[in-house]
Amino acid sequence: MGKVYRHLYPQVYDWDNLLLAWRKARKGKRGRAPAASFEQNAAEHLLALQSALREQTYRPGGYVSFTIHEPKRRLISAAPFRDRIVHHALCNVIEPLFERRFIADSYANRAGKGTHAALDRCQHFARRFPYVLQCDVQQFSPLSTMRFCLSNYSG
Repeated sequence: MGKVYRHLYPQVYDWDNLLLAWRKARKGKRGRAPAASFEQNAAEHLLALQSALREQTYRPGGYVSFTIHEPKRRLISAAPFRDRIVHHALCNVIEPLFERRFIADSYANRAGKGTHAALDRCQHFARRFPYVLQCDVQQFSPLSTMRFCLSNYSG
């Protein structure tokens, strides 16, 4: 079994962490109504969010779903702006703990990684090995990923 971390929750609702999370959540979104509305009374909203997290009364809001058509048709579900701040606050605390345990060849949603780095690594392997498994996974969603991971978890 992996290492157990205790007493991390207060770090999530720490004021400096919430402020950093808000800055991350608003990046590239300042012109949109939810972010602009939050920003008008940012300190008040962050204090209320901090209080709800500290008192464990915070409840996430409902997601808004919409369809995009580029490059192909996909259903997108977006969390409310307030929840995006909480997501960032949580990631600020736990991401460094997980990052140390990830393999080097994991590229999705990691700082300093991404599509271009993954393609470079893929080219490295393509030059080194003569065989390729070509496949396409259809209907693969985060929920099915979670179910798969939980059902295959060995502790």
